[in-house]
Amino acid sequence: MQSGLLWDIFCTVIDNHGDLGVCWRLSRQLRDAGHRVRLWVDDASALSWMAPAAARGQEPGIDIRAWAQASEASVLSTLPPAHVWIEAFACEIPEAFVARGVASRERPPAWINLEYLSAEDWVARMHGLPSPVMSGPAKGWTKHFFYPGFTPDTGGLLRESDLLARQQAFDRAAWRTAHVPKLQPDGRLISLFCYEPAALPQLVSQLTGTPDHLLVTPGRPLAAAQQAMIGLTQQPRWSALPLTDQNGFDEMLWACDLNFVRGEDSLVRALWADQPLVWHIYPQDDNAHHAKLQAFLDWLQAPESLRRFHRVWNGVEPGPLPAPGQDTLAQWAGCTRAARLRLLAQDDLCKQLQVFAQDLVGRS
Repeated sequence: MQSGLLWDIFCTVIDNHGDLGVCWRLSRQLRDAGHRVRLWVDDASALSWMAPAAARGQEPGIDIRAWAQASEASVLSTLPPAHVWIEAFACEIPEAFVARGVASRERPPAWINLEYLSAEDWVARMHGLPSPVMSGPAKGWTKHFFYPGFTPDTGGLLRESDLLARQQAFDRAAWRTAHVPKLQPDGRLISLFCYEPAALPQLVSQLTGTPDHLLVTPGRPLAAAQQAMIGLTQQPRWSALPLTDQNGFDEMLWACDLNFVRGEDSLVRALWADQPLVWHIYPQDDNAHHAKLQAFLDWLQAPESLRRFHRVWNGVEPGPLPAPGQDTLAQWAGCTRAARLRLLAQDDLCKQLQVFAQDLVGRS
């Protein structure tokens, strides 16, 4: 396959930086595969901790651009046309950018909608389908859907080429000693990256009086944990973590015995971590996330204990939060490990996306 394509990736940050996290991972992986990337983002502030080298302009092959510049004629006139346009997660490329492309290009780019992750059955049916542009300056052009997913008939998941080597070289014991030097010999290390689950006070109560240690990530998880512990006469063993870059987040997941994650990017990272996980899915007003959660648990082939925990943790059903003992946690670990092996047998998202885009470039 020809390499060295130029990619324009457009990303808008909604509220939790997960979209930017995915787009940054994709940008890095495309660059490492020999491509050049322009990343257009409306709020790049999170890169200061997520990818410090990028924030300092020290990532060769990746040009980070302010979203507003995509509407500035003086900027657009200086840029070479990209082979591929990526609209990430339902964002829309500014009309001025599209109009400039129509006026200056001999042929359309490979225009791809990178969609949200889901395990629902319809994803495979929608993956790769064309979407004709019916109005605007690019009327008559065609976009194509690209759906991440968990099965071979979808676009797969992001996975760095050196991920397994990094995991093999990781010193888990040293990380745990450095970050939780007073971890009890029989204590489990549990990471917390969540929204505001109603069952969080139950988790705090379960951990209180045990040797387990809760590692709380910054932002909403820390605020939620502190709220859950207001008025307690006794608190669990816990500590707050600082902001970290993406590799640091991975290492936290690898080091823990149970990972509570949220959204899409951290779910994928938790699957690669090869440790038991609990997913806090992004809540939607119409409860559409209930079916999405169920589909994921079905794909995961989750045992009933893990399904029940997810349903309570995500507010799908009321009731006490099950307290996973060692045997239950071992069962969850086996489930996650089997899922990870299935995923490792499939091509990753970046590899599939390159093939998909190259085919579209060749057709146009």
